[in-house]
Amino acid sequence: MYLLLIFLPLIGSCIAGLFGRKLGSIGSSLISTGCLMLSFLISIFVFYEVALVGCCTYIKLITWIDSEVLNVDWGFMFDSLTVLMCCVVTFVSSLVHLYSTEYMSHDPHLSRFMSYLSLFTFFMLILVTADNFVQMFVGWEGVGLCSYLLINFWFTRIQANKAAIKAMIMNRIGDFGLVLGILSIFIFYKAVDYATVFAITPFFSDAKINFLNFDLHLLTVIGFFLFVGAVGKSAQLGLHTWLPDAMEGPTPVSALIHAATMVTAGVFLIARSSPLYEYAGIILEFITIMGAATAFFAATVGLLQNDLKRVIAYSTCSQLGYMVFACGLSNYSVGIFHLANHAFFKALLFLGAGSVIHAVADEQDMRKMGGLKNLVPFTYSMMVIGSLALIGFPFLTGFYSKDLILEVAYGKYTAHGHFSYYLGTFGAFLTAFYSTRLVYLTFLSKPNGYKTVISNAYDSSYQICLALACLAVPSMFIGFYMKDMIVGLGTDFWGTAIYVQPSNMNMFDAEFIDSFYKLLPVKLSLLGTALAFLLYTFQSKLLFQVKTSFVGKKIYNFLNKKWFFDKVYNEFVGQFFFKFGYSLTYKVVDRGIFEILGPHGLSTVISKKALNLYKLQTGYLYHYTFIILTGSTLLVGSRQLWLLFGNFTDYRIFVIFFLLCFFVINMRQKN
Repeated sequence: MYLLLIFLPLIGSCIAGLFGRKLGSIGSSLISTGCLMLSFLISIFVFYEVALVGCCTYIKLITWIDSEVLNVDWGFMFDSLTVLMCCVVTFVSSLVHLYSTEYMSHDPHLSRFMSYLSLFTFFMLILVTADNFVQMFVGWEGVGLCSYLLINFWFTRIQANKAAIKAMIMNRIGDFGLVLGILSIFIFYKAVDYATVFAITPFFSDAKINFLNFDLHLLTVIGFFLFVGAVGKSAQLGLHTWLPDAMEGPTPVSALIHAATMVTAGVFLIARSSPLYEYAGIILEFITIMGAATAFFAATVGLLQNDLKRVIAYSTCSQLGYMVFACGLSNYSVGIFHLANHAFFKALLFLGAGSVIHAVADEQDMRKMGGLKNLVPFTYSMMVIGSLALIGFPFLTGFYSKDLILEVAYGKYTAHGHFSYYLGTFGAFLTAFYSTRLVYLTFLSKPNGYKTVISNAYDSSYQICLALACLAVPSMFIGFYMKDMIVGLGTDFWGTAIYVQPSNMNMFDAEFIDSFYKLLPVKLSLLGTALAFLLYTFQSKLLFQVKTSFVGKKIYNFLNKKWFFDKVYNEFVGQFFFKFGYSLTYKVVDRGIFEILGPHGLSTVISKKALNLYKLQTGYLYHYTFIILTGSTLLVGSRQLWLLFGNFTDYRIFVIFFLLCFFVINMRQKN
């Protein structure tokens, strides 16, 4: 049953991909969607058995690598963290499959699309169920590959090509750090399986590693490298630019990448590696600061984006920042709780956005929408539910996890804890503002699009509406019903899946912080919602005046251009490497050194000298006698010189001297 949970998506992917031409679009859709739904049903049973009954399961399938001390198995570990992720991944993915059968029904390559989606889910399941770092890395690279294939699904569009390549390159940077982390673990631990590594980590708590003559804390170095991998995959500040551009893919792809699969892998990695991070306190502080900065940055950028899907994409980036800094504060369970909650309402928002885009003839600019509330009432209701859950509206799903993250941040009573609390709280205000702006511009404002488009807008078909309805239910209720079990005081839900040092536990402290700081995020969220609604409804002229003022233009341009990250990367980083690659590696190395030593250099010189030596073969005995005498004299003379000067000089100088003479003579002959 456990293996069936993992391999059903692979079976569906292979059937849809290899036999899609025979089965047709409908057959491929039915098989791939059916496999995912069956996988979700199995994951519920597995969740009951592992998380609720407390029966963790370890499966060793076969030995993969067995070389000296390197032993890597194809093994699967099912603990509370794994089964929770499995339920979230399979539930969201099965609904995305169902949604795609209608959303992509007009596409002639639907079988290929469904195959990619199922393969994406399979690799994510491999990632979360692996019992060692190497197998986890297989799933890690697999979701990266599938993201490239899905973002670039419409491969005739140049923007899709660029976005896919950008996502691949940005993730390669993060993956390089993750590889260094795994290699460091193997070099010092002589093992890569979780059980061994986590069990002996306390013995390395004071270990040092010497790098460039600096003594560095071993676990700090490993934690940093693993976090670099998480930064790339979970789009933290610095390597975040691929995430909004990934919107070039079809909308179901955006929902799957942002809600349940790729971007959550980094947060999962940090939580899974909690026994390592608990002994690397400096890295935890660094993770907290990075996560808080990402949450704030993405919220400010989402404030003034006009593309419907990009606004939701930046909200994903912001929410990932909350999850990451929750893990940095050693509250891994709270971060994973927000990850699970976020998956439902973010999938609802993306799929709702897809329904809106479908209704308005594939238009994504919110400024060309408006007036859709009465034309697509069901989609409007779903988008309102998703937006309210996102802003943390009281008693919806987002409220129970996001506010808890901010409470534990303040309850840490440290500089980085308060730093993350204030940035996160202000980010919550901005999130409420841009979420309300999205709903207003799309549904509530006066129609701004073409008459023919707006008048023909309609709610989507049954498959899309069913998928939205199924996501709306957990977006409203799952936070309330699961909070006490997952993050309640005294819960034994996590067992040994997550380790927190007693000195880092602050859930009790968070319960007793001042009520002002507990209620501040909620008040600011409600203020942001009310402010956005009032400004866009009654004071749109004021907004226009602020935007067109001298300072307003600067701020608008700065935020709308995403803090100029793309400009800096393109003009300074990208151009530098292009110039460096051309002027040094191409002209000096390829065209210079290689050609001098290669076809146009050393080999040509040797061929010419050989031709000259060939001319010495005259056939006359006195010529040969002269050459023998000359050669013998040179050899004897060289030996005598070596006997005289060999003790005072290095023979390598003579070699260099003779080579230089050889090249100088050769260049003069050419000239």
